[in-house]
Amino acid sequence: MPAADLRRDLLRRFGLIALATDLTLEGDAARLMPAGTRLHVTRIAFENPTTPESLRRTGRHLREAAELILPGVALDGLLFGCTSASAVLGAEVAALIGARAPVTTPLSAALRACEALGVGRLSLLAPYMQETTALVADHLVQHGVEVVARKSMGYADDRDMALLTPEAVIEAALAADDPRAEALFLSCTALPAVPVIERLEKMLGKPVLSSNQVSFWSMLDMAGISGNGPGELFKVRRW
Repeated sequence: MPAADLRRDLLRRFGLIALATDLTLEGDAARLMPAGTRLHVTRIAFENPTTPESLRRTGRHLREAAELILPGVALDGLLFGCTSASAVLGAEVAALIGARAPVTTPLSAALRACEALGVGRLSLLAPYMQETTALVADHLVQHGVEVVARKSMGYADDRDMALLTPEAVIEAALAADDPRAEALFLSCTALPAVPVIERLEKMLGKPVLSSNQVSFWSMLDMAGISGNGPGELFKVRRW
């Protein structure tokens, strides 16, 4: 094909590795990725319940999944879309994915968001069982963020977490918050939290962060792109 027939591709392209069972991430991506960007998604096998053992098994699929996203086309960033698995795998995630693109996880993004907002103390709400919530809390603490309160909603299946009503998320979030916390973190990419962030911020008078909100904000931030999304976090401008 003659070069004159090819248009110049000006899109900034990003990749997402999602769990097979995640019902929420792509819808939130449509809200949070700005004009001029394009998100390309692949999925990896995952079997509920959401336990440390099942989460660790996601690691074996990451390299192949990353390589399936637009082979030969440069990506500006790549998100592994599972908060609790990123707690289990920790620093292994980037190595398991390889050098495909700069890697973001919901927890690396949460830490980046806390730094940007000057937040050192969080309350944590997670839809998981207690042992999985503990993994997320421990990861945050190990990386310098104090978790002053934590609440588990007790769900074992991420498909059930995705079907929670806005009212259920708000009720649980209000119960999870602690006056000592400088912000509230709503963990889990399956949790339908993005639509209620601004309502919760008005109720609580503090920043409210969610896994999907921080993930897309951070991935864009690392690429030098400002996005538009809910909450105090998306008011942060670093260029």
